[in-house]
Amino acid sequence: MTTVSPHRIALTDVRVFDGTSLRPGTVVIEDGRIGTDPAGADVVDCGGAVLVPGFIDAHVHLHGPESLTTLADHGVTTALDMACWPAERLAELRRTGGPTDFRSAGLPAIGPAGPHSRIPGMPDGAVLRSPERAADFVAARLAEGVDYLKVVLEAPGAGGPDPVAVEALVTAAHDRGMTVVAHAATPGAYALAIDEGADVITHVPLGMPLAADHVARMAGRGQVAVPTLTMMEGAAAGRGVPEAFAAALANVRALARAGVLVLAGTDANTQPGTPAQVPHGESLHHELELLVAAGLSPAEALRAATEAPARVFGLDDRGAIRPGLRADLVLLDGDPLQDITATRRISRVWCAGVEHHRRT
Repeated sequence: MTTVSPHRIALTDVRVFDGTSLRPGTVVIEDGRIGTDPAGADVVDCGGAVLVPGFIDAHVHLHGPESLTTLADHGVTTALDMACWPAERLAELRRTGGPTDFRSAGLPAIGPAGPHSRIPGMPDGAVLRSPERAADFVAARLAEGVDYLKVVLEAPGAGGPDPVAVEALVTAAHDRGMTVVAHAATPGAYALAIDEGADVITHVPLGMPLAADHVARMAGRGQVAVPTLTMMEGAAAGRGVPEAFAAALANVRALARAGVLVLAGTDANTQPGTPAQVPHGESLHHELELLVAAGLSPAEALRAATEAPARVFGLDDRGAIRPGLRADLVLLDGDPLQDITATRRISRVWCAGVEHHRRT
């Protein structure tokens, strides 16, 4: 007689997203991973539902364990935090954790007089005043256990870090094997991020087009875009210029057509004083819809929230549904390849093989 293992589940009659299409099959969850042997498993008949990898939001701001629970409620099983300080807060968040896994940039590098320097509580240690400080800044972040580096760039003359200091920071980070993420919300800041070799550029300009040569250079250098369209849409509305958002969509369209890899990131936050407060979890689904509106296919949008961010940020154990990977899974009552809004119709979520009991 076969004994049912409490650590093995077989999801039968599922249509599995393989990165391009849906294929029928059975997916086994065993000890937090995707297994291969359904023998003795507790069978869950999924009735033809669609199974996708757990979503990865490539730009969030975490404010505590509650953020992680809310993300999981909406199928976001990995969050890439783009600023968290002080170091004690990040350490406490790592200690307490939550259903959604996360990585963090910790304290960002900023300029002496840009908008971020006026954020209440921003430590003086965030200000990159000279190239000589770059290596020490990188070493300090590594000592705090961050996973990648974040630098906030501004247009020339707008109070951001000096370009020479940015170049030194990127070089120091790359010398230590770190990925560098650059905040750039204007064409001038984008040009600086491209020129100084940032690996990932987050945000996209509102109301202004990116220069064609900048887009071409970004594609040629293999730099990655996280446009945070949800944030840019909210920022445009908050400034009373909703029409400016059309340029953001056009910029994403130009980047994607040029071959720039685009990732799904929302800039989810609950921080007062930000251009827009973007809800955790729910906003990822809106981001996917906006990416499709900008010209990505539904399959490309899904990859932008699964396989692509996992690859860019070195998360080799997730982002796809293959044996041996983490069982970060989302079961959908609809086909997102036909209608991207189907990602909202979540039936069940597993985080590292543990079913998350959603509150929504």
